[in-house]
Amino acid sequence: MRRREFIGIAGAATLWPLTLRAQQKAMPVIGFFGPFPAHFRAQIELELAAFRDGLRETGYVEGQNVVIEYRRADGDYGRLPALAADLVSRKVDVIVTQGSEVSTFAAKNATSTIPIVFHSSGDPVAFGLVSSLARPDGNLTGVAYLGVELMPKMLELLLELVPQGKKIVLLMQPDRPEMANILEATQAAARARRVDLIPLKARVESDVNDVFATLVQMRADGLVLDAGSLRRRVAELALRHRVPAITGQRDFASDGGLISYGPSVTATYRLKGIYAGKILQGAKPAELPVSSPKNSSW
Repeated sequence: MRRREFIGIAGAATLWPLTLRAQQKAMPVIGFFGPFPAHFRAQIELELAAFRDGLRETGYVEGQNVVIEYRRADGDYGRLPALAADLVSRKVDVIVTQGSEVSTFAAKNATSTIPIVFHSSGDPVAFGLVSSLARPDGNLTGVAYLGVELMPKMLELLLELVPQGKKIVLLMQPDRPEMANILEATQAAARARRVDLIPLKARVESDVNDVFATLVQMRADGLVLDAGSLRRRVAELALRHRVPAITGQRDFASDGGLISYGPSVTATYRLKGIYAGKILQGAKPAELPVSSPKNSSW
């Protein structure tokens, strides 16, 4: 064999693996980010397991044919915009948000092109995340359970268990976009039952101590909790002071609260996994209506 022919063949053999790799389609990448507070680690693991189950239903298995890049703020909500921007810079195929609407707004502000799958505890139309539940027209879709409808129902369930209750505290986290509407709807339900509804606010767990000091002093008959991130501390104090309490998260009851009523968190994340998988298969967010999981009591 001539030397020139050998060099040509050897050169082609060297380039062949590079050409093959270039022709092979890289695995799609999902960016999954949120506050991930450390004290909710067990709950977050359940959420992620449910999300992976949803992905699996659409044919995607992490590490086999899809990559998931996680970004955790460790409870520091101020870090969320930078984490969202990092995922956008890495050109992920879809972004999935964990936690409250704060995560979703951070993602929405970071990109108008990468599909975003969210879940919301309020009305995403009122929040300005989507223009329609049936047909979102931007790059966002997801799952929503409407607090405006949920809170009055929680009040009614609590009063069925505490029929003598005449003074009920509604504990809220301030600054939520939907809070005024939730308060108005819950007050209307309280008036219909001839119950005094006392709204109190708490941003962080340390505020809950003050709330319970006030609640005990006024001899309230029960508590409806809107601030889900505070539920563990509320459950502890509700058990200690023997105050009947209800909120929307299932583990509230196992932590000491009287009852919970709302959608299954694992069902919510499973739906998000299914939506993320459908988007990877080519669906557009506008083709996926914002879904509403069913409510259950525990």
